[in-house]
Amino acid sequence: MIFKDIAQSMKDKLPFVAYRKPNSNLLNALFQKHPEIHYSNDYSESGFIFAPFDSQNRSVLIPMYASNFVQEELFIEDNKKLKPMFVNSVDTTSKDAHMQLVKKAIEAIDEHQFKKVVISRKEEVSLKRFKCAKVFRQLLQQYPNAFVYVWYHPTIGLWLGASPETLLNVRGQKFETMALAGTQLFNGTTKVVWQQKELDEQQFVTDYIEEKISKIAKRIKKSKVETVKAGSLLHLKTTLKGKFKDQDLTLKALIDALHPTPAVCGLPKEAATHFILENETYVRSFYTGFMGELNIDNPSDKLCYSELYVNLRCMQIKNQMATVYIGGGITKDSDPSAEWEETVAKSTIVKRVLKIKKPLS
Repeated sequence: MIFKDIAQSMKDKLPFVAYRKPNSNLLNALFQKHPEIHYSNDYSESGFIFAPFDSQNRSVLIPMYASNFVQEELFIEDNKKLKPMFVNSVDTTSKDAHMQLVKKAIEAIDEHQFKKVVISRKEEVSLKRFKCAKVFRQLLQQYPNAFVYVWYHPTIGLWLGASPETLLNVRGQKFETMALAGTQLFNGTTKVVWQQKELDEQQFVTDYIEEKISKIAKRIKKSKVETVKAGSLLHLKTTLKGKFKDQDLTLKALIDALHPTPAVCGLPKEAATHFILENETYVRSFYTGFMGELNIDNPSDKLCYSELYVNLRCMQIKNQMATVYIGGGITKDSDPSAEWEETVAKSTIVKRVLKIKKPLS
């Protein structure tokens, strides 16, 4: 039913979002009844939020009151016969450009402009036979422990992704967030050795988040650092829980404190954000923004809650082109060549759902 509604909404050029939460077999969707663009003013609205990286830009809302909300149990068949949708052709000049930018970031760190910054890039590939529903099914099948989504607005575009990172989970006055950093390939076990660079990066992120939410929350509880699997990658993760100090504090205060997190931006946030906006050669748009349920009533407990995820491992589809976004955290111990290889690994995670052929020579 939902997959048919997705096809119909795209045909009718009507906004929609379909998504599955991590480790769930329930598919959710909101199908907007008209093509108007709605924006969130203060995150007090109810619906699905789609927010950009740059907090100076407005967040798009698919409102509950203007949409049909649908839920259904998910059943995904293994589709091994899906034909390749594009031929992967990496522009080798982007490697040099990315490595030069990483070197510039390391120099800025050495000059004490910031402790960490996340440098990203994009790859654009021509599509041959893109099928939205099939790609969405592939994402759902391959990433059961991620937040998997497809989002569409006729005047903004089509986005798909499988994010491993929670920004916020809020129920009433209680909330939970995470610090996620460090990356290495999964080779059959989560019992791996992490380099000091990754451990330092994880500690930077955790300390920063704890400092920020301490101004808003009380009784903060922090988990031990654990290694978690996201697709074919491993990351370091720390969970932080707390409760609003004051009932007058709003979700907006918490989002403003956390977004963009050090895991996608850097720290201090203001200096890292400035470096990114000044030096990256493209506009991130909704990549490294956040998305998810905003103030939707949970039938099980009748509490108003929000469940938000960072927009990672994502792609934008436009004019028969797929734009894949990837990045990595840079610290004083970063190696430009290794950072490039990390982005290659991350791009492979996203692009494999498109059934890539061998690269062109």
